[in-house]
Amino acid sequence: MEFSIASLLANFSDDKLVTVKTLEKKLNCTAEPCAQDLQIALDALERIDILQKSRGKYRRVQEEDVIEGKLRCSSKGFCFAIQDEEGADDIYVRESQLNTAWNGDRVLVKVTKDGSRRRSPEGEVKLILERANASVLSKVKAGEADQFKAVPLDDRLLFDVDITESEADLADAINHLIHVEITRYPLAQNPPQGRVARILGSDAEDAADIDIVYCKHDLPRNFSEEVFIAARGLPNRVRKSDSKGRLDLRSQTIITIDGSDAKVIDDALSLEITDAGYRRLSVHIADVSFYVQPNQPIDREARRRGTAVYLGDDVVSMLPPPLPNALCALVPGKDRLAVSVLVTFDDDGEVLEYEIQPSVIQVDHQLDYEQVQSILGREDDEALAEREPTSEDIEPFESAYDLIDSLFQLSQEVQQRRHERGSFELNLPEHVFPPEAEELAEYLSPKFQYDDEGALGAMVVSSQLPARIIVTEFMLLANHLVAKHIQALGIPGLYRIHRTPDPADVQELMKLANNMDLNLQLENEDEVHSRDYRNFTEQFAASKAEKVLTYLLLATFKPAVYSAQPGPHFGLAIADAYTHFASPVRRYPDLLVHRLLHAVFEHGRDRRSSRSKDQVNLRHSSCHGNINWSVLPPAVQQEMEEQLSRVPIKMTERERLAQDAESDLEGLKKAAFMQAHTGEVFHGLITGVQSYGFFVELEELLVEGLVHVSSLKDDWYEYRSRQQKLVGRKNRQQYRLGDRVEVQVKSVDYYRQQIDLVAVGGGSEATDDDDDDNGNEDFSQEEE
Repeated sequence: MEFSIASLLANFSDDKLVTVKTLEKKLNCTAEPCAQDLQIALDALERIDILQKSRGKYRRVQEEDVIEGKLRCSSKGFCFAIQDEEGADDIYVRESQLNTAWNGDRVLVKVTKDGSRRRSPEGEVKLILERANASVLSKVKAGEADQFKAVPLDDRLLFDVDITESEADLADAINHLIHVEITRYPLAQNPPQGRVARILGSDAEDAADIDIVYCKHDLPRNFSEEVFIAARGLPNRVRKSDSKGRLDLRSQTIITIDGSDAKVIDDALSLEITDAGYRRLSVHIADVSFYVQPNQPIDREARRRGTAVYLGDDVVSMLPPPLPNALCALVPGKDRLAVSVLVTFDDDGEVLEYEIQPSVIQVDHQLDYEQVQSILGREDDEALAEREPTSEDIEPFESAYDLIDSLFQLSQEVQQRRHERGSFELNLPEHVFPPEAEELAEYLSPKFQYDDEGALGAMVVSSQLPARIIVTEFMLLANHLVAKHIQALGIPGLYRIHRTPDPADVQELMKLANNMDLNLQLENEDEVHSRDYRNFTEQFAASKAEKVLTYLLLATFKPAVYSAQPGPHFGLAIADAYTHFASPVRRYPDLLVHRLLHAVFEHGRDRRSSRSKDQVNLRHSSCHGNINWSVLPPAVQQEMEEQLSRVPIKMTERERLAQDAESDLEGLKKAAFMQAHTGEVFHGLITGVQSYGFFVELEELLVEGLVHVSSLKDDWYEYRSRQQKLVGRKNRQQYRLGDRVEVQVKSVDYYRQQIDLVAVGGGSEATDDDDDDNGNEDFSQEEE
């Protein structure tokens, strides 16, 4: 089946009847087999009362006690359906009520028992909307009658898969690591079936780490032939007809600033002085949406991938060539289509007005961060002599010196305005790796960073060179202004939300920090604001425990998500609306936002009716507050709403999968490195304390391991929860949050990326003042 039940049901809303032909069009069911699958699905959904049929059309049946969620299971078989709505109850689902659903699946759950103050509501899986595990990493085991089974390595997947297809002889591959593609999910009493796509190695350590990550997260290695054919049909240059109706900005001096090893350059900047003497910044973003048409092969594949994934030197691209590396690459001397945000500033860096225009541009200079650094520091001869590249390397850009100086000055003013409203940065300093860890250092050096706040939700200043700040501040600003414009026009939108941390979590952070000799306070005891976090980070900067405190701060963050409704962004101190607009080559949400803007460019109604004389400029901020009609025609409005119906949840999930995949590869690299150094001693920092032990980050390596309490043989250690430390009953030795220790690598579980450490020195001595834990519960080794 080429569509999921989730994508099918997404086409039903507002109790409206939908025809089969409409569903075929929406789901791109052009072939007869797909149409047959669709009818089978409709019949089945009608039979279980999810859909209701009336005169050959279908409508969705809404039930109050049926909720949608994503299954999260434990290795012991405890499962909960997690609702997408923040604060909604998780629904407990017993193993016997899963009805063949697996961990990670999106499901409809019927609530069978209401919850109470201490117990979650209970339910049973009524329908599996979308499977999360199209393939599994497994080990081969022998079954009955010369059959073989695949046992998933993920212990949350409590089943075996019957292997029905394999090109290799599995008799010699017992206990080998394999990648199995699911060919049939469980059906009644019949187990799942699968085919061996690849034998990875005799075990996880024998397999290539990159292969493990690709298989574990089911990442695509190639584009389909259908997508390649569509890509080959794209033009190889900007044609004269493509520029029709666009603002011609090719006369401006336009530059790009990016990393020296950047594979994709899709944003550019220019700056000019208006006739009134104001500065007007132009942020140019490659117009990917011009080439990627809705619901066509390239668009469907981009939507399925959701985002590019960066695995060291490997990139799982969202778009096929020639889009990222040619048509949408902003390179010097080539005409390119863009969507440009033109922002006019006053003398203090405040935005006076702005407009958003489809444009055609041509880049004059392509610079990297180091070159811009040299240009900004060219007046300091001594500093310039120490920098790479040398002054000769920047001479070809001499005509852009004044432009870069002006952009840097403006970026400082924009940053200052951001700080004034309460936005903050996280200081995660870069590490200096020892010579023996050069390979690890090279791998862990970031290969790509988004030019805005990325997935974290807040800015990180570890490697924020002034040259990088230029780009970052302007991309953040463009994202914000585009979101405000979409909101003001009243059209469907896709927003980036970063919710305020829970006050209880912030209070706990404050207690821990104050136990480390800080004095954190909220400006308003009943509310948490971004400026509170700005004050916190300023205090952290003066503390020796800045890194640990920053980790604690990060633990209070709520995840950033996509939403069809505008909302606040805590990390950037934005109260109204924020979106992702500046990276459509790498993120599908950005591409959708461009598509929304094009709907306004092409179909937007700039007056209430054709007879009305009151006209507004829909591309300019002057229209804000002056629109009291529907900007988009009803058909276009409905089409946009349908496109956005399930996108926020899906895109948030794809972003998290990409983060997990990138973190997995990093973790495997670290685990392999530490395996080779088993028995060696390293210096570390205690970053977390629990009743069962404490976590240590090896400072030079960005590697974290656990010192289990059972390995502390010199005394009985008690856990002081409030003070986050373990204290010896007799020797008064303590291991507390922020202490530096010496640890020996005891063992490494490569696949699970778990590193066991033994403390061999460090910690601190407890004082008499530390004995009273003010009523907090303690735990000791004896109780463990």
